[in-house]
Amino acid sequence: MESNEVEIEDAPPGYKSYVWQYFGFLIKIDKDGNRVTDKTKTVCKLCNAVIPYTTSNTSNMNHHLQRHHKNVKTAPEKTNLPKGQLTMKQALTPTLPPSMLEPKFKMPCRGHFSEKVIPEIYNETKQSVKECLKNADCVALTTDSWTSRATQSYVTITAEVINEKWEKKSFVLQTRELSESHTGVNIAHVLRNALSEWELTRPQTTIACVTDNASNMDIAVRESGLHPHIKCLAHVVNLASKRGLAVSRVARLLGRVRRIVTFFHKSTTATAVLTNKQTQLELPRHKLITDVQTRWNSTYDMLARYLEQQAAVSAALSCPGIRRNAREIDTLDNADISDVEDIVKLLKPLKTATTVVCDEKEPTVSLIMPLKFMIEQSMSPDENDTQTIANMKSAILLDISDRYSGDCNDMLQECTALDPRFRSLSHLNDEQRESVYARIGEKASALHEQRNQTSDIDERTTRASASTSGAAAEQARVMVEEAQGAEQSQEEPVEGERQMQDVTQPPPPKKTALEDLLGSSYTTVVETVQSSRGIEMEILSYRNGIPIPLNSSPLEWWKVNAYAYPILAPLAKAYLCIPATSVPSERVFSTAGDIVSAQRSLITPEHVDMLVFLKKNQS
Repeated sequence: MESNEVEIEDAPPGYKSYVWQYFGFLIKIDKDGNRVTDKTKTVCKLCNAVIPYTTSNTSNMNHHLQRHHKNVKTAPEKTNLPKGQLTMKQALTPTLPPSMLEPKFKMPCRGHFSEKVIPEIYNETKQSVKECLKNADCVALTTDSWTSRATQSYVTITAEVINEKWEKKSFVLQTRELSESHTGVNIAHVLRNALSEWELTRPQTTIACVTDNASNMDIAVRESGLHPHIKCLAHVVNLASKRGLAVSRVARLLGRVRRIVTFFHKSTTATAVLTNKQTQLELPRHKLITDVQTRWNSTYDMLARYLEQQAAVSAALSCPGIRRNAREIDTLDNADISDVEDIVKLLKPLKTATTVVCDEKEPTVSLIMPLKFMIEQSMSPDENDTQTIANMKSAILLDISDRYSGDCNDMLQECTALDPRFRSLSHLNDEQRESVYARIGEKASALHEQRNQTSDIDERTTRASASTSGAAAEQARVMVEEAQGAEQSQEEPVEGERQMQDVTQPPPPKKTALEDLLGSSYTTVVETVQSSRGIEMEILSYRNGIPIPLNSSPLEWWKVNAYAYPILAPLAKAYLCIPATSVPSERVFSTAGDIVSAQRSLITPEHVDMLVFLKKNQS
C-alpha cells in the first residue's frame, strides 16, 4: 500500500536489525487530534510503503527490501577487526570435533566412562582409603540419611581418623540406597555392612558414632554394636533453641515480625521507601532477613536485623502510600521491641555455641561439655527476668539438661580433660575433677597394657615366622647335602636333624653380666613400678601444665608433646578423633544435590555412591 504523505518515527536505539535503517513506525492522528505511534505497522523510508509488523519479526521488511530495493545492502557490514581478533558470533561458534581434527580418533561412549573409567578410579581410591583406615589407631563414624531429587533415600557414612602425625582426616565411606523404611533396624544393617566392607572392626576396640537425635539413629547405633553414641552438638542446640522459641508469647512476636519482613520482600515500592528511610536515619542499608523454620539461628538473625532497622521500618510503614497496602500488618510497640531485645540477648550464647562449632576447623567432642555448661549457666533463672524470658529459659534448660547424661556424660568429661585447652576442667568442682582424672588413669593404663600385649604377640609371631622360614631353609640344605654326599656316614642325618631342631627352637639370647646377676630381682618389679606410677606422673605433669589458648589446636599440641605422655597420648588420640557434630555426613547432601541434579535424576544409586565418594575423597 502506497502513501504520499506519511509521518514516520525512527525505531528505538535498542532495535539492532539492519532493516531499521530503512524503516520506521507509522504515526497517526487520533480523533482528539493527538499524534499516536502505531507499532503494528512500519513505513519504508525509501518508498513510504506501509508494512504490517509483528514484535521482533523483521521478515516482512526484509522481503520488501529484496523485492523493491535490490540496490540497498540487505546484510550487515562486516567489521574490520585486527588480525586474530574474533567477533562475538565467531567466539561462540563451537570448535571442530576431535574426529575432524584427527580422523583416527574415536570418541569414547558414555558407557566407557560409567562402566570402566569411573569404577577403576573408584576402586583405586577405595584401596587408598582402606589402607589409611587400616593404619589408623582409632576410627570414629558419622552417619545421616537424606532423600535425593529423584525421591530416592540414601544413608551416608563418613569416617574420622587421626594419623601418626596427629593430623585429622575425614573420608566419605559410602552413600547407599535405603529403599526400605528408615527404621533403626534397617539403618543398623547398613552400618554393619559398612563395618565389614571397610574392615573397621578391631578386637577389644570400640568405634564411636555421631548422629542426630532421631530415635531411629539411636536404635541403629545400638543394634550395630557401635559405642559410644554421641548426639550431634549442633542438633542439640537447635532443638533446645526451638523449644525456647515455641513459647506462646515468643511465637506470636515471631509471626508479626515475619509478616513485616515478608511484606518488604514482596513489595518493590516498600523496599525503595525503606532504603530511603535508612539513608535519612543514617542506618546501614541492610535488607531484612527472613528466617528458615528448620534453622533456629536464622530466626535469631531475623530478629537482630529487625532491631537494627526498626526505626527505618516504622518510618517506612508510616508513609501513606505504603500504609494503604499494609493494613493487615501490625507494627511492634515499645513493649514488643523490649521483648525482642531480651529474646536476642538470651539467644546470644546459643548463637555463639553454633558459631564455635561452625568456625572450628576440626570441632572435636571435647567442645561439648564446656559449651553445654556455658549454655546452662546463661539459662539460669534471674529475678530481673520478664515472664517471657523466664519461660524461655525454663524451656531451653529443661531440654538441654537431659542431653549427654549417664555414661555418655562421664566419657565426654574425659574427652574434655584430654583437650589441653580445657584440662583445668573449670566447669567442675574438685571432687568431680579428681573422679574424671582417676577414670582417665585407669583407661589409659588399660589401653597401654593392651597395646603392649598386642605388640608382644606381633613380635612373637614375627619371630616364629622367621624361625619357621629358617628351619625350612635348613631342612632343604640338609636334604641337598644328603642327596649329593652318599659317602657320608649314617650319623650325619641324625646330626642334620639335631641342627634343624636347634633352628626351630632357637636358644634364648645371652644375658649381660648385670642381667645374669640381678635380673631375677629387678626385671619384673621395675616394669610394674613404671606401669603403675608412670600414668600417675603423666597425669600430674599434664594437669600442672598451663592450658593453651582457646584458639589453638589440641591436635597440634599433642603432636608436639605426645612423646612426653606415652601412656596418655593414645587415649587422647582415641577421644579427639571423635567429631562434635554429624556435619561431615550432612555436608554430603549439598554435594549429592549437585550430582543428582534435575538433568541427571535417573542416575543409578551405584553411580551416586561412586561419584560422591570420589568427589569428597579426591578433592
